[in-house]
Amino acid sequence: MKISIKIKSSVFLATLLILTVSILSILVLKGIKNNQEKQHEEYLARQAKIANTYIKQIYLTDSIKNENEFLQKNAHELVRQLNSINGMRAVIYDMSGKEIVSSMAFNDTTKIKEILSHALNGNIAYEVKDNTIIYIAPLYKDNQIGAIKFEYSIANDIDFYNDIKSLFISIGCVVFIFSFIAGYFYFNRYVEVILRLKKDALNIKSGLYDSILPCKRNDELGELSEVLYYMSNEIEKNIKEINDEQQKLKLALEKVKKLERQQKVFIGNITHEFKTPLTVIKAYSDLLDMYSDDPNLLQDAKANIAKETQRLYEMVEKILYLSSLEKYDFELQTEKLDIKEVLEDICSRMKGKSQKFNIKMITNIQSASILGDKESLVHIFTNLIDNGIKYNEPNGNLFINSYIKDKYVCIEVIDTGIGIPKESKERIFDAFYTVNKDRSKKYGGVGLGLSIVKELIEKQNGTISLKDNEPKGTTFLISFPFL
Repeated sequence: MKISIKIKSSVFLATLLILTVSILSILVLKGIKNNQEKQHEEYLARQAKIANTYIKQIYLTDSIKNENEFLQKNAHELVRQLNSINGMRAVIYDMSGKEIVSSMAFNDTTKIKEILSHALNGNIAYEVKDNTIIYIAPLYKDNQIGAIKFEYSIANDIDFYNDIKSLFISIGCVVFIFSFIAGYFYFNRYVEVILRLKKDALNIKSGLYDSILPCKRNDELGELSEVLYYMSNEIEKNIKEINDEQQKLKLALEKVKKLERQQKVFIGNITHEFKTPLTVIKAYSDLLDMYSDDPNLLQDAKANIAKETQRLYEMVEKILYLSSLEKYDFELQTEKLDIKEVLEDICSRMKGKSQKFNIKMITNIQSASILGDKESLVHIFTNLIDNGIKYNEPNGNLFINSYIKDKYVCIEVIDTGIGIPKESKERIFDAFYTVNKDRSKKYGGVGLGLSIVKELIEKQNGTISLKDNEPKGTTFLISFPFL
């Protein structure tokens, strides 16, 4: 019996569509289920981590050294804290598997002995029962002191999964029916589609990717057309990516060359700055060898050698501090701070120095909260205020203002000194750069202070810039995100 090509193609099309929709649905549903499981594990792991963090925090202040007594004392508070944070009920066990405290209505320990034993051996263990995950994790102080159990309901996730499954079945059936009808009625256009696919293949060969459009068909030819369309897009995308990578490599090479030049300048600056005080020390050392009985020379040498030694010490200290800032991010201990309290404290500390130099300090500081490291902020504003005092004019003024603008807390440090030349403004934050060498030597500066200030500000998501301050003086504008 001869079977027509229309029947063959219809059967083949129906089979192909069923397989395609089914496999796609299975993969998506499996992905949803795996994602739900991963989310459950991550959420419960976070709760266990919170519990262990709380244990360690209590340990720092608790004088009890016996681990069992420590757990007996703090278990109730730990369960209460966890319940207030996430609403989950918990059970805490000691190392013998004995229940210490439970926030659950009832607790069947006989059914969880196996996973409890795993948890008491330092492992995380859980099992799924009906619509609930029973999750047990070890608790640590220095060593393991017990285990904590959570019961987490996944009923909503199961309902969501079943709804999605039903939705896939409904949509899959609709897609199959309409696709089969469309494929059947368009069977006589196969030749046209094949010719079009041939043309698309020739266009890909010629590099005419933009002229390719997918055929709107739910059969093998439609899939082939989509593959050609996707392939053309990928080829075009890969060519663009190759060109982009070449451009990035070029930019990276230029950046490496720039860094090499900066490194050479940095090393040259270090050598130059170290050489000056060492030369002074060596000169006085030679003079002392020649004129060791000269009391005036001895007094002068002691003073200058001490001064240059201190300068060398401060220079090395600042270089090491700047280097550590570039390497480590974990040193900053950020917290919510009121910028007014920080600035008023620093201004109070610097008041004596401003009076010594006859500088009037004028403040207009608003209360505003930022997220920052207090020690770093003290270093930043102490440095800026100190510069404003040292490089000011006699009987000058130093203004410290703060205000909120566009969700940022802005702080201005303004002095009435001689200012900074335009040609120096772009380099003022570079390491070892000084505007006036003689004046820097007079006050012991080596050009590292503002470089460290900029690094500390940027590590706290802040910015610093140098504003024009006509007709004279210097204005630094610092901004941090407003909480």
